[in-house]
Amino acid sequence: MDRPGFCLVDYAVFAAMLGISVAIGLFQSLKKSPGHSNVDNFFTGGRGFSAMPVGLSLCASFMSAVQVLGVPSEAYLYGFKFLYMCLGQAINSFMTAVLFVPVFYRLKITSSCQYLGMRFGRGMQLLGSLQFIVATLLYTGIVIFAPAVILNQATGLNMWASLFSTGIICTFYTTLGGMKAVIWTDVFQIVVMLCGFIAVYVHGTLLAGGPARVLEIANNGSRINFNDFSIDLQKRYSFWSFTVGGTMVWLSMYGANQAQVQRYVSCRTERQAQLALLVNQVGLCLIVSSAATCGIVMFALYSNCDPLKAGKISSPDQYMPYLVLDIFRDHPGFPGLFLACAYGGTLSTVSTSINAMAAVTMEDVLKPWLMTVSQRKQLLLSKSLSLFYGIGCITMAALSSLLDWGVLQGSFTVMGVVNGPLLGAFVLGMFVPATNKPGVFSGVAVGFCLSLWLAVGSTIYPPTPKIMGVLPTSASQCLSLNATLNGTTTLIQSPTLEPSDLEDYGQSGLKAIYSISYLYFGALSTSAVVLVGAVVSYITGPTKKESIDPGLLWWNLKHVSSCRNLSETTTYNPSDILLGPKERLGAGDVLLNKGEM
Repeated sequence: MDRPGFCLVDYAVFAAMLGISVAIGLFQSLKKSPGHSNVDNFFTGGRGFSAMPVGLSLCASFMSAVQVLGVPSEAYLYGFKFLYMCLGQAINSFMTAVLFVPVFYRLKITSSCQYLGMRFGRGMQLLGSLQFIVATLLYTGIVIFAPAVILNQATGLNMWASLFSTGIICTFYTTLGGMKAVIWTDVFQIVVMLCGFIAVYVHGTLLAGGPARVLEIANNGSRINFNDFSIDLQKRYSFWSFTVGGTMVWLSMYGANQAQVQRYVSCRTERQAQLALLVNQVGLCLIVSSAATCGIVMFALYSNCDPLKAGKISSPDQYMPYLVLDIFRDHPGFPGLFLACAYGGTLSTVSTSINAMAAVTMEDVLKPWLMTVSQRKQLLLSKSLSLFYGIGCITMAALSSLLDWGVLQGSFTVMGVVNGPLLGAFVLGMFVPATNKPGVFSGVAVGFCLSLWLAVGSTIYPPTPKIMGVLPTSASQCLSLNATLNGTTTLIQSPTLEPSDLEDYGQSGLKAIYSISYLYFGALSTSAVVLVGAVVSYITGPTKKESIDPGLLWWNLKHVSSCRNLSETTTYNPSDILLGPKERLGAGDVLLNKGEM
């Protein structure tokens, strides 16, 4: 098989992106600033960032190679309705800015799970931290594995060599530069991602005959399908799965996830943190719409010769790298730009994850025992934790090769299974004053078991393409394996297999439940946590609202904020989480008196 590969120019473009990323990390590590030896500065960048870099960093954090690979292939197989994901993201951004950011920012915390400790005690804080670390390790493993697949598919480079290089580079500059290195490399990498998508879209559209021709072919192939308002929960994508399920998935990532909360509190003001979410939303829409558009262009080019059915690729995740190497065969440098696009997204996500896991471990697990340890030693320990988690991410990436998931489904499933129940705990804490410890622990246990059961069941008994709503593709006019868009050879016949032709096993009972769209996993687990938590709390004796510290309930925060800015008056001592509600109430009384001065 004549596999189009990389030339020297492609490697130069790719190497330049890696070099700039490492250089930014080195610069931030060597740059001396007030408090540069402070642990809080390492994890929050001195809390002095403006909205623009933080917003772009928020966007880059989850726009990894998972999206670069997954979104175009999903749009290719399921149509342009994937753009409804932008609506789910917009609803999430609004809810996060209004409901969650004010609470986290005004408490001046470093770890989101510190809130759980203040509200429900240290046990819940440690449980939340453990859930976050497990979810992040799994998610990051998938994210690192994805570009390793690209490199292997694109250049034949050993997959394991590329996998280890990804983890080592991220670990290196994150350990050295901390949050400042993470945010500024994210800014650079999000620009690289956009450039990669734009290049693919423009050149692919020209080869297909222009925008009008692309839309015509896509419409004839049922890819322009914004009118899908089906309420069938088994349908993988619809308006409702994106706006309900998708919103909850993104809310679990942005509303309570440490990787994002750490950025909110790094802003210089609460208003800047909320504006950062607006910048993030614009970036998310640009990335998702660009990726989905590339998927539609890809269908226009391959509408009569699907590469997967023709045997040119072995999985849907390889659609995008195959397209890039095919259409840019005679344009050196552009395949390297695409690889930099995918790799840049991965670097941003992995560096974010490493820094966040180190922060959670320091603030939630070790901080109570480090009160007398010097800042310099704490900083050294923080960097050691970054190195440790970097190694952990590389290990999980190796294990991710054993999972038979698409990269997009795999990442969203992990977030839904682990972050969904965690989001439910935050909702209970902030919006249901009656919630007590037995209630929140019971809710999280039920929610986690439910989401894990659904994830495992859907893996063992996956739904058929017909149930998921895969759209028809064809290989009826495929050329030989040596054919490309720019060349012709002998015509061969390749069988066409449509979703309607696939055997429908008549999913029923438990199998019907396992066929529910993976986007609903998080919403179901979060809802279960809130419902069970509230019921158990009322049965066992609800918490009295007066015993809850000011600032921990969104309702109180809204009322108090009109009189004073808690971000200027409230500073919670991390050791307070070891105390019970009555002891912490005294600190709240001091806070009220402080506000009245």
